[in-house]
Amino acid sequence: MSPNILLYAVAIVGGYLLGSIPFGVIATRLGGTGDIRAIGSGSIGATNVLRTGRKDLALITLLGDGGKGAVAVLLAWVMDRSNPGASGSSLIALAAGAAFLGHLFPVWLKFKGGKGVATFFGTLLAAAWPVGLASGAAWLIVAFLFRISSLAGLVAVAIAPLIALLLGLPHAITLLTLFMALLVFIRHEPNIRRLLRGEEPRIDAAKPPVDEAG
Repeated sequence: MSPNILLYAVAIVGGYLLGSIPFGVIATRLGGTGDIRAIGSGSIGATNVLRTGRKDLALITLLGDGGKGAVAVLLAWVMDRSNPGASGSSLIALAAGAAFLGHLFPVWLKFKGGKGVATFFGTLLAAAWPVGLASGAAWLIVAFLFRISSLAGLVAVAIAPLIALLLGLPHAITLLTLFMALLVFIRHEPNIRRLLRGEEPRIDAAKPPVDEAG
């Protein structure tokens, strides 16, 4: 087997296993709040963890879900530095994309995971920090103006491929942003239907939505 092919295989498998770590499930069980999948939307993301009333557990989940994508990128970068024959951007994109898929479809939870927004941001901040910062700024602006978390997330991920294209980033990284954005939109299909009907609850609503970003 070619050394490069083996390297890519390690990046993909390692990235997927990292992404599959269900921080929301681990944090809520260790925190004594039970199985997060039996609460609210059943998502393992930070938004659903927040519905337990434990902001500390939600923060741990947010950092964990974002961090695992960043770690996958970092490990791919280290592997690329130790193997000059590899294509850095391709290796990073493969590891990051695999970590993102791992979060959405974790093998440990019968492939039922989160919606990917936190992992999206963590991955981008590590792989292409200007895009990650711009997308994060877009999330903050939309969330401030409209007070709807899912809308903020959808706008943030939608502009990421455009920013990557405008900045002239490597094709592999641009395709990574597009790949993740498409999956986030697919995972948010119920939210999009509610947004179109004007029924998506706001961030500061008394009762949180049943199925929001996470």
